[in-house]
Amino acid sequence: MKTLNILLYFALILLLSCSSKKNSKTKVITLVETSKSWNGTPLPKYLEGNPKVTILKITIPPKTRLETHKHSEINAGVLLKGELTVISENNDTLYLKAGDPIVELVNTWHYGENNGTEPAEIIVFYAGVEGTPITIIKDEN
Repeated sequence: MKTLNILLYFALILLLSCSSKKNSKTKVITLVETSKSWNGTPLPKYLEGNPKVTILKITIPPKTRLETHKHSEINAGVLLKGELTVISENNDTLYLKAGDPIVELVNTWHYGENNGTEPAEIIVFYAGVEGTPITIIKDEN
C-alpha cells in the first residue's frame, strides 16, 4: 500500500507541476482510483522488498504495433496525445484517446497499437520492487 501511495503522490506532483499559471487556483481531478486493471482483473498484492518507482514517457509512432508483453508490477498511465488500443491475450480491448487514464494488466500478455495518424504519447507510473523487471517481452518464435 505504501508503494501505491508513493505512486499517487508522484502523479499528483506531475499534474500540479504542469500548471503554467502562477496565480491560478489549484485544481485536482481524480482520473482513476481503483484496485482493478482496465479489464476488471483485481491487481495483485505488493511484493516484499525495496520499493522502486519508475515513471516513463513513451511515444508510439503512428501505425505501430508494440510487441506482445506483460508487466510484473502494478502500473498506471495517462495518454497525453493521440490514440492507443490495448488488446489482451483474451482479446479484451481498451480504446484510449488523449486524456484517458489506464491501469494496466499485470502478469497478462497484451500489446498496444497506435492505429492513428499521429504519435501516441503516454506517461506511465510503475510501482514495483527493486530487481523486478517492468516489462517482459513474449518470445513469439
